[in-house]
Amino acid sequence: MSQFESISFEKSNGIATITLNRPDAAHSVDLQMAQELMKAAIICDTDKDIRAVVLTASGKMFCAGGDVASFHSAGAGIDVLLKEITGNLHAANSRFARMRAPLIVAVNGTCAGAGFSLAISGDVVLCSDKAKFTSAYTALGVSPDGSSTHLLPKLVGLRRAQELYYTNRVLSAQEALDWGLVTRVVPADELTVEAEKLAAQMAAGPTEAYGRTKELLLTTYSNSLETQLELESRGIAYCGATRDGQEGISAFAEKRKPTFKG
Repeated sequence: MSQFESISFEKSNGIATITLNRPDAAHSVDLQMAQELMKAAIICDTDKDIRAVVLTASGKMFCAGGDVASFHSAGAGIDVLLKEITGNLHAANSRFARMRAPLIVAVNGTCAGAGFSLAISGDVVLCSDKAKFTSAYTALGVSPDGSSTHLLPKLVGLRRAQELYYTNRVLSAQEALDWGLVTRVVPADELTVEAEKLAAQMAAGPTEAYGRTKELLLTTYSNSLETQLELESRGIAYCGATRDGQEGISAFAEKRKPTFKG
């Protein structure tokens, strides 16, 4: 029996594809899905054969956010349930952010709440021209989770983040692009192909260089200039000595295309 039910997990040619798969519940995040996302993230973080990760959803909806029905059923135990869900979801968020492989999020439809947080968490975010984005947390009387308060102000600025959280404004795909929430908008029927092409490109790239770049970007706003400079120095020195670094330098000097092994 597969270890995954609320998501599907496939690995091929160095690419892991994670697909949210609770269509009858709008792919909302319940405890099981949070646990499965955490397990999938651990695999992506530890399997050295995985060189790019695609996160998407089946059907026409990306993710409606948290599973409100399970919240309601929890009754007085909702605080315990929410800590269990966010504990697992946040473990997944952290590993996706810190793994070497780039995370490509392909937003195929509407995303709200935790789905909104997952959607904007990619290193590259592609979205369908049919996609819509809304925070939706405060509409339920709850505060945000899923790392969005860490990411959103950096992407759109504090004032726009405040507007999205407090008014639950819905952004179209084009507005999300204009605001800097996504990398690129593509026609709905081309989203899967474009995500696969990008993942293949990333999987053929220098994995260690991607990983070090991700580490540096995570500390952009928290480190002093001198600390960041030292980390940059150590990172480029490390990468330059790797097999891929040596290959990239040699290929440039020899005026040929590099072949990275990851």
